[in-house]
Amino acid sequence: MTPFASHYALHVLAAVLWVGGMFFAWMVLRPAAVAVLQAPERLRLWAEVFRRFVQWVWIAVAVLPISGIGMWHLRFGAMASAPRYVHVMTGLYLVMLALFLRLVLLQLPALRRAIEGQDWPAGGAVLGKIRALVGLNLLLGMALIAIATARPEF
Repeated sequence: MTPFASHYALHVLAAVLWVGGMFFAWMVLRPAAVAVLQAPERLRLWAEVFRRFVQWVWIAVAVLPISGIGMWHLRFGAMASAPRYVHVMTGLYLVMLALFLRLVLLQLPALRRAIEGQDWPAGGAVLGKIRALVGLNLLLGMALIAIATARPEF
């Protein structure tokens, strides 16, 4: 396996882990949890899901820039010589990272506090904010994947 292929494989796996996990949570787990669980159980479920999923996303957050910069260097050399779509992908990653950090540093602690205090309305409000962040990040991730596969000539 060439160095570029190794970087590419790691990059794709990290992106699939992050974006695929968000898709599953948004499109499958959320509707199922709403259909069968009451608010306290649903909030506890989400706290546990996020605890586990965030650990994997941290790996993706680390692997994506390392593999991306490696591919950038191997394929294009200097940053200025990379096509515009690569720069766009880098910018979208930074936006996704900022949204993820907002979720991890602000929203998840608020969700845990609401659960510990058994303040289910507050927990539901926080979960709504988390849902919006995940939904936006999912859209950005899908756009990023579309750009990566299409390689448009901006």
